[in-house]
Amino acid sequence: MTEKDLSSLQKDVLKEIGNIGAGNATTSLSELTNKKIQMEVPSVQVVSFNEMMDFIGGSDQTVVGLYFRISGDTPGAVYFILTIEEAEALVKQMIPSADVDVLNDKDTNSYTFSALKEVGNIVTGSYLSALSDFMGLDMSYSIPYLSVDMAGAIITVGLVEISQETDNAIVINTEIKDGEKNQFNGQFILLPDPEALPIIFSALGIQNNE
Repeated sequence: MTEKDLSSLQKDVLKEIGNIGAGNATTSLSELTNKKIQMEVPSVQVVSFNEMMDFIGGSDQTVVGLYFRISGDTPGAVYFILTIEEAEALVKQMIPSADVDVLNDKDTNSYTFSALKEVGNIVTGSYLSALSDFMGLDMSYSIPYLSVDMAGAIITVGLVEISQETDNAIVINTEIKDGEKNQFNGQFILLPDPEALPIIFSALGIQNNE
């Protein structure tokens, strides 16, 4: 199943879930940064693996990737992808006095990486909680694994780790805005195991042929 296979109802349901998750994340991010934060989900798409790579700028684009393994009723993987510039701007929002250099920071326990992991935890937890509540299914997730590398390498390593090939990804476009009109765009990518996507749609009361 790809974007062109989705009905309008399926797109609307997935987008509404994304907006609920964004709403939940807004409160936590505002408290974390001590600033007014807004999050919006302009679109949700189901794309093939190859289309997903193009969607995040190409396999050779250097990005910050946060990877989470999903367990429970609908196993799979989750990525939260940011450009280098977006990642650094987000850290500056959280720690204004920080000297941020994501590309050259080799300390995975640094405040830069810790801040990014916290943002990833908030966004991922909010989206998965919204999806889980809608479906009535368990979607537990692991601690985040953060990498700064080419997008293709980050995604491939995650797939190798779960020893699973998947054909489709659910891409939730995320817009994060602060009170000063700064905007950060991130990609929340859900890669269900092949058997999990039909379970997701079935649990939402949506059949593939609708």
